[in-house]
Amino acid sequence: MYKLIAFDMDGVIFDTRNFWIELHKAYGTLEEGKKLTEKYLATDYDRLKYEVVETLWKGKDAQPFLDLIKNIKYMRGVKETFEHIHKKGLITAIISSSAIDVARRVQNDHGVDHLYANDLIVRDGKLAGIFNSPVAAGGEHKAKILRDLCSDIGIDLAETIYVGDSNMDVAPAKIAGMAIAFNSKNDELRTAATHIVDGKDLSKIIPLI
Repeated sequence: MYKLIAFDMDGVIFDTRNFWIELHKAYGTLEEGKKLTEKYLATDYDRLKYEVVETLWKGKDAQPFLDLIKNIKYMRGVKETFEHIHKKGLITAIISSSAIDVARRVQNDHGVDHLYANDLIVRDGKLAGIFNSPVAAGGEHKAKILRDLCSDIGIDLAETIYVGDSNMDVAPAKIAGMAIAFNSKNDELRTAATHIVDGKDLSKIIPLI
């Protein structure tokens, strides 16, 4: 019945709610980052990118960024979940506003067919002040990516499963054939989802697939 499963990443595949908040912590810019996020996330995403990437982070040593990519912890049950998915022959995708380098880690470790995430550019060992963001703030971007992916590979949205945890996952959850609110405290997503799976063990979604 289902041909594709798409995942959010932070709080779903990795046991961290927000990669970028963790990066602010690593660079000592958490308080400034929180203020900028509260001010611009919902109203002016381009300004938020500029203020964070070009003002706070540009020129910083890339090593804390690279270390965070390497060291953030997987959610329990990720290995078993992807093994089951591959046995079922499902196409896999990550659609996340987190870092593309983190998504590539999942691809290398567990095999993922399609990656959609944001790219913080590193040049000569430094953050370059460039941020390419195909998955911008707002769940409508994730929903469009899911629609376009289905169109590109020739499947119907009713044949998709979407797994997310936050308000950014509400829009794609509403259009997927099955939507799983995993490890989520977001009331809107829990209402939009067809299934709710609580706790921090991704393998709990296996019986639903």
